[in-house]
Amino acid sequence: MTEPFPAVCSADETARVQLLQSARAWLAGTLGQQLLQQERLLLAEELPRLVGNYLVHYGPSPERANNEGAPRFRVHLGANLPGVDVVCDEQAWPLLDHGADAVIVQHGLDFCLSPHGLLREAARCVRPGGQLWIIGLNPWSAWGLRHWFAQDALRDARCIGASRVADWLHLLGFALEKRRFGGYCPPLSGALWQSKKPALERGLTRLPLFGGGFYLLMARKIGVGLRPLPKPKRAPVGKRVPIPSLNNETDRND
Repeated sequence: MTEPFPAVCSADETARVQLLQSARAWLAGTLGQQLLQQERLLLAEELPRLVGNYLVHYGPSPERANNEGAPRFRVHLGANLPGVDVVCDEQAWPLLDHGADAVIVQHGLDFCLSPHGLLREAARCVRPGGQLWIIGLNPWSAWGLRHWFAQDALRDARCIGASRVADWLHLLGFALEKRRFGGYCPPLSGALWQSKKPALERGLTRLPLFGGGFYLLMARKIGVGLRPLPKPKRAPVGKRVPIPSLNNETDRND
């Protein structure tokens, strides 16, 4: 007897869960926490500028935007892992079209099976005028260089460049409003380096450099809201029908 609702793409879902589990374990380590801490600081500066009440967060990390200035209603989507509010496929979010004021994809493109499909699904859920933020690993950085020689979950990261993601956003109907970088300190876990890292990070963040370990792309969805059509004007009931007259100069003379 077969199951009434057989699992669809169970092999792909298993691969996705394993990928996200390894990514979550790496983010919980020393280097992952070093990266997430810099992302928290950057998000704390930008989140108060979001307008709206509904924020959707997607990514391997169980963390979510908990800033006081962030939208009031927040939901974390993802695979069947602890800390996820709604379990879903990366290309099938249980949200209505244009249902969210803002969507944050934090390293979701780095650890996924289909970056195009994930980004398309995230774009679908953003309302016209809403924002889509992408946080990703910068391949042109010390973190991106470590990706090629790593023996941990960072090896599986896609590390898609910021300019490439910006082009995808443009094709999906988004206008890039801001691009920021962070995580300039190299991925070193030594105690001496960790003690000097905060001061160096603060100094480098103030400079307009593009070699940060991660980037934050802030894009707004271009769209025009629906407006009701004006009602056609109707002639008032009982209006007299105009009758042509033959009043010309000849008739008057007669």
